[in-house]
Amino acid sequence: MKSAYELAMERLEKVSPTVQLTEAQKAEIADINTRAQARTAEKELFLGGEITKARAAGDFAAVDSLEKQLVAERLRIQEEAEAKKERVRAQA
Repeated sequence: MKSAYELAMERLEKVSPTVQLTEAQKAEIADINTRAQARTAEKELFLGGEITKARAAGDFAAVDSLEKQLVAERLRIQEEAEAKKERVRAQA
C-alpha cells in the first residue's frame, strides 16, 4: 500500500513531469552559478570598500545608500542568473 506522500508525488509527476538535464546543461548551469558568485563577490568588494570609506568620513547617508545599492546589485545578479538557468532548463 502506498503512502499519501507517494500518491501525491505520482499525481505531481503526471501534472508536471520531472525534466532530466543533460551533462552539458548541468555544466552550463554550474558555470552560470560560478559567474554569478564571482560577480556578486566583485560588487561586494568594490561597494564594501566604498562603504568603509564613507564610514571613515562619517557620511552615514552615503553608507546607507551604498548598502541599499549592494543589496539591489545582489538581487539583480541573482535574478539574472535564475533567468539564464531557466532558459537552459527550457532547452530540455
